[in-house]
Amino acid sequence: MDKESLETADQVAETKREVAIRITMMPRDTNAHGTVFGGIILSYIDVAGGVEAVRHTGHDRFVTVAMREIVFLEPVFIGDLVSFYAETVKVGNTSVTIRVIVEAQRFGSHGQSVRVTEAEVVYVAINQYREKVKIKK
Repeated sequence: MDKESLETADQVAETKREVAIRITMMPRDTNAHGTVFGGIILSYIDVAGGVEAVRHTGHDRFVTVAMREIVFLEPVFIGDLVSFYAETVKVGNTSVTIRVIVEAQRFGSHGQSVRVTEAEVVYVAINQYREKVKIKK
């Protein structure tokens, strides 16, 4: 595939991505250096993955059992608009694996966006008694 075809394929993939959540980072989310705590990003990854798990399976109750390796590529700053894109990777009998890609649109940058990190999160379906249950397909 040539470079032009790859760029077109990337643009098509971009338009099909689903934003699970989008949030502007505030001063309460940051350390003394003005960068957002990694744990804040991790908690939003968990929420975004949960949104996708429910949206994709129709099951309404999940617990997080694993979050695979996460490497922060870029910092997130106060005022950045952070988007958490989620896609279902795999649906098993009782679990679902979701990939969450995190991008930050820099405050005041007129659309400059950077990839912050990505993660795969595994959720297990449960019932109202917190017992593991099968996901209806």
